[in-house]
Amino acid sequence: MAIQPINLPTDTQTVRRIRRGERKAELGLSSTKKRLTSPWATAAALIIAVAWTIPTFGLFISSFRPRELINTTGWWTIFQNWGWTLDNYSEALQTGNSQLDMAGAFVNSFAITIPAVVIPLCIGMLAAYAFAWMEFRGKNILFIGVFALQIVPIQMALIPLLLLFSQGTIFGFPVVEPFGSAGYAQVWIAHSMFGLPLIIYLLHNFVSEIPGEVIEAARVDGAGHGQIFFRLILPLTAPAIASVAIFQFLWVWNDLLVALIFADGNVAPITKLLAEMTGSRGQDWYLLTAGAFIALVVPLAVFLSLQRYFVRGLLAGATKG
Repeated sequence: MAIQPINLPTDTQTVRRIRRGERKAELGLSSTKKRLTSPWATAAALIIAVAWTIPTFGLFISSFRPRELINTTGWWTIFQNWGWTLDNYSEALQTGNSQLDMAGAFVNSFAITIPAVVIPLCIGMLAAYAFAWMEFRGKNILFIGVFALQIVPIQMALIPLLLLFSQGTIFGFPVVEPFGSAGYAQVWIAHSMFGLPLIIYLLHNFVSEIPGEVIEAARVDGAGHGQIFFRLILPLTAPAIASVAIFQFLWVWNDLLVALIFADGNVAPITKLLAEMTGSRGQDWYLLTAGAFIALVVPLAVFLSLQRYFVRGLLAGATKG
């Protein structure tokens, strides 16, 4: 006996709402695409790209010029004052002190940067989910407080942190490690504290844009906060996490202020070694042209390898209505 299909009643209001949402998304994508591909936007992007590229290009050319030419002529006179050498790079790679050389500084930069990116991202992602999809007393006030921390200058917190670290422990945990006068933990904590307010704010914006119907459907199926977080939130916000990770990686890798205060001795990163490369009176500043490009290799590789996630993360939420 064949089973006859039953014509279920159609909720016309729901159908209209879905169609309006699809139409709004299409219009948002179309308007965003028009803004990003307009002639004025293209011209502005080209101007900005040239403005940023010319100094970098000049630094790159200077890194291959002999010391006497760098000190007497500009890089734009390369055709009138011809000269190329790799001595700057060899000297920069051999530069160091009794405690640290360039290879050790590279290792220290990785040892500082990777945990200083992973720790605030993990904490920030959990906090972003809590602020977006969990209800608890004082949530709005606490979020405003986190947002307000972005305007607090880093310099104001350096002395209190230094006094706290000088005690050797934080909440009973040791922060001085057997790597020298200061350990990596101090720099990890400092970078995590300084980066968390902005990371939480950015990730919250992405997490809160996930449709509420998806979260509610997961809750109806019996999923708890842990399952929702790991099975829904993390996969859907992967581009945003990659974008924030790139920003945090670049900030920590290129940081000098925190390194000068908390990373001393044989745990100093490459930025601190570059600052010492110029000599006591700045007479060896020409080595910075080569040292800067040596330090630039890693951030450039990270950005190029994750740029597709970076672009997706920047465009995420462009159609939110």
